[in-house]
Amino acid sequence: MSIMSRETLSLNDEMRQYFLDTALREPAILGELRDFTAQHRVAKMQFAPEQGALLIFLLRLIRAKKYLEVGTFTGYSSIAAALAMGPEGRVIACDLVEEFTKIAQEWWKKAGVEQQITLKLQAAVFSLETLVAEGHSGTFDCMLIDADKPFYPTYYDFALELVRPGGLIILDNMFLGGRVAHPKPHHPASVQILHDFNRQLRDDPRVEHAMLPAGDGMTLLFKR
Repeated sequence: MSIMSRETLSLNDEMRQYFLDTALREPAILGELRDFTAQHRVAKMQFAPEQGALLIFLLRLIRAKKYLEVGTFTGYSSIAAALAMGPEGRVIACDLVEEFTKIAQEWWKKAGVEQQITLKLQAAVFSLETLVAEGHSGTFDCMLIDADKPFYPTYYDFALELVRPGGLIILDNMFLGGRVAHPKPHHPASVQILHDFNRQLRDDPRVEHAMLPAGDGMTLLFKR
C-alpha cells in the first residue's frame, strides 16, 4: 500500500541528500560558492540551494531583466539571478557589510557576471530611497528581501513601490527557526515583528501570497 500525505514531508538526512542529488540543476559556480560559504563563521545565512533553484525558475518564468535584492551575503542569490536573466539582466545588490560583499565581488568575477551587478554598500533604506528618487519605481521584475528582520515591513513597502505590477517580491527567513509560531518574551524583537508581519502579508489585497517551507521559510508575493 502506498503512503501519501497531505502535509509537507519532513526530510531526514538520507532523504535530504536524495533531494539534493535529484532535484537540483545547480550551476557549478553556485555549488562551489555554497561549499566555500559553508566554512564561513555565519554560514547559516547562506541561501539554500533549493531556494536558489526556485529563484532561477521564477526569474526565467517571468522573463525578468531587472532584479533587486536587500541582503547579499557572499553572493549566492545575486549570481543565481544574474545567470537566470542572462547577459542583458541587471542586478542591484544592497548590503551593509563590507566583509561579506568583498567575498561576493570575488565570486561575481569568477561567475563572469560582475558587469551585470551593481553593489550598494550602505544601509538598505538609503539605497531604496535613492532608487525611488532616481525614478526606478515600478521598474523591477523581482525584489528579494533577505536582510535585517526588524526592517522587513519597511523593505516591503519599498518593494511595493519599486516592483512592477505582475512582478515578484520574495522574502526569506520567515520562520526564524520556528520561533515565529509562538513568540516568547525572551526572543529578539524580530520574532514578534515577523509573527505579525506574516499575517499582514497573508491578508494584504495588493499581492497574491504563497508561503513555502523552503529553507527557513520563504514567502512569494505576486504584485497585482
